[in-house]
Amino acid sequence: MINVRITADSDGNTLGIEVDGHAGYDEYGKDVVCAAVSALTINMANAVEHFTEDRFEAECEEGHFRFRFPGKASHDASLLINALVLGLQDVAESCGEEYMRIRFEEV
Repeated sequence: MINVRITADSDGNTLGIEVDGHAGYDEYGKDVVCAAVSALTINMANAVEHFTEDRFEAECEEGHFRFRFPGKASHDASLLINALVLGLQDVAESCGEEYMRIRFEEV
């Protein structure tokens, strides 16, 4: 199962995201849920790096992705990470809770 933890401040601004695990939807290399989640998360990080001046911390290794803004994100960076959240929610809704779970935390 893929576990997604999205952190936001008290105003609802998304501060970061952590993704752990494998969906188990299909065998390794053919798992479309894992592929979708990987594509969405890596694309968001690349887009923030290339299209904004925002500082961020990130780590990516097999089965784990962590991304966070150390401070308040710009409007453009917020839009990009919120687009990621929307995409992940769509994937989770399509595949079902047995493959992916998303939780939101206020920090």
